[in-house]
Amino acid sequence: MISSLDDFKTYNQAMELGEEVWDVVTRWKFFEKDTVGKQLVRAADSIASNLSEGLGRYHYRERKNFSYYSRGSLFETKTWLTKARNRSLIDRAKFESLISKADIIGKMLNGYISSIGVQEPDADYGSNPAFPNA
Repeated sequence: MISSLDDFKTYNQAMELGEEVWDVVTRWKFFEKDTVGKQLVRAADSIASNLSEGLGRYHYRERKNFSYYSRGSLFETKTWLTKARNRSLIDRAKFESLISKADIIGKMLNGYISSIGVQEPDADYGSNPAFPNA
């Protein structure tokens, strides 16, 4: 079971995607940043932030719920990437690279979601770093 963000590969990949999206958007003109850019960055950053929030929650059901939010943000990110491509804000190669990374994260995320709650619900309690003496 994942007990820290350092060990959380899906989270780390999502963090990298968020940083790459940021690097792309910061080069855009004001109007593009203010419309598509803000939405794209928020969606991409939300993938990792929801995973970390879920990991910090006590109950495995909360962890799963925040992982679903993360998956929603992943889909939203892909939508904004498509809009950016359709509006010629990113070139085809960059679009395909970012979509490919998002697809990989999606597979990792689906695997993670499937693994949550497989163990006994009470087994989560003793392994939560927030409750080391439990």
